[in-house]
Amino acid sequence: MLAAVFLGCSAAKKAAKHAGNFDGVWIPVRQELGGKALPASLFEKQKLTIADSNYTFEAESTDKGIVIHHGNKMDIYGRKGVNAGKHFTAIYKFEKEQLLICYNLKGDAYPASFETKASPVFFLSVFKKMP
Repeated sequence: MLAAVFLGCSAAKKAAKHAGNFDGVWIPVRQELGGKALPASLFEKQKLTIADSNYTFEAESTDKGIVIHHGNKMDIYGRKGVNAGKHFTAIYKFEKEQLLICYNLKGDAYPASFETKASPVFFLSVFKKMP
């Protein structure tokens, strides 16, 4: 369900400026899809690892790819795993030591806000960084 992506040299340079904020292991603490909160039992074993512009997302299976962030937007490109070949768009923000990412799983536009009620393909995940 989740993927992160990086593409192109200029985008990778922009991403590198912010990579320190993203680098590390992130654990989801809350998720919702299409306006409905998901039970913690669905994501309690998930883990997102970001190193520079590369991500690994571990859930029922493992996804790997590239994430490019620019401003408050992300482009996520799956390279290996169930999301290989897919492109997801997202917005993000850091708030109270958490990383909030709202994904458009269709990948055709960036979400306008962190609300998922507007679309069944909007997925919100709130992460806390592991020490």
